[in-house]
Amino acid sequence: MRTIDLRSDTVTHPTSDMRRAMAEAEVGDDVFGEDPTVNRLEAAAAARLGKEAAVFVPSGTMANLVSVMTHCQRGDEMIVGSEAHILHNEVGGAAAVGSVHVRTVSNDARGMLDPEEVEAAVRAPDNMHHPRTALVCLENTHNRCGGGVLDSEDVGVLADVAHRHDAAVHIDGTRIFNAAVYLGVSPAELARPADTVSFCLSKGLSCPVGSLVCGSGEMVGRVRKNRKVLGGGMRQAGIIAAAGLVALDTMVDRLGEDHDNARVLARGLASVPGLELDAESVQTNIVMVEVVDRPVQGFIAALKGRGVLVTYPGGKRLRMVTHYGIEEGDVEEALSIVESVARDTSGALNR
Repeated sequence: MRTIDLRSDTVTHPTSDMRRAMAEAEVGDDVFGEDPTVNRLEAAAAARLGKEAAVFVPSGTMANLVSVMTHCQRGDEMIVGSEAHILHNEVGGAAAVGSVHVRTVSNDARGMLDPEEVEAAVRAPDNMHHPRTALVCLENTHNRCGGGVLDSEDVGVLADVAHRHDAAVHIDGTRIFNAAVYLGVSPAELARPADTVSFCLSKGLSCPVGSLVCGSGEMVGRVRKNRKVLGGGMRQAGIIAAAGLVALDTMVDRLGEDHDNARVLARGLASVPGLELDAESVQTNIVMVEVVDRPVQGFIAALKGRGVLVTYPGGKRLRMVTHYGIEEGDVEEALSIVESVARDTSGALNR
């Protein structure tokens, strides 16, 4: 039985061009700054995001954590969205490792924060009972908010609030290239107001491993040291960095195909009895759908039994993500299986 894997864009496989580049990569010791392929990747990433410098790290979770540790001292506070990946999916690393307190502000349906609520959450600096508000973290696109996109105006108004209170801004831009492609702008435009921005190579860009943190030269130097604290210093890392260079050249423009497939998927799911979603709200490659009046875990298990893999983000929802390797025909087949499972499950509940 063939599997249609819609769990995440992390399940992508490197392209043949990536594998070739990895096999032929020129390497050196990156901790000594001597890996030429890593150096080229970092320079290319910084240029793409409009920043002075970048540092290559093993994962998106580490990218966010080293950024938090760079902006915050022990006991400081950072403001994040109530649905942020940093809050829900990174094992509490900011608190456990960075000793940073987390304060939440509600995300709206596409992941935006209300600027007035952010301002109200900033601690009074002269109050001895409060931690210092050191950082505001944004997410673009927003994972738990269905791949929602923040535009440059959204980012700018939130950055203005943070900077007015001497707090830094970090963008968890794991899928910022998806946001840029959707909006038809450069990722640098979306990253401009931020002090640091991270992005992931191993999701929609199809690399086997790696993320980057971009910012000023001074800031990236501090991030690099925190990478070392976390054990993220790598040696001949050009072998994996080579895939990232190929990705930046060849995999960004095709992200629109994933968005198109996600919209086809969303419209099809919206027509299935027992499933609910606003298909027109789907912007990028993540589709969240609510399973109504039936056990969602059983529905997910039934899909798996017929070869469609999805994830469970909580509540009554399931998540489907389109990515490199998922074609229009796969979407159509997945929809057919979902409809069949919905009919079977509905019938079982009605008996």
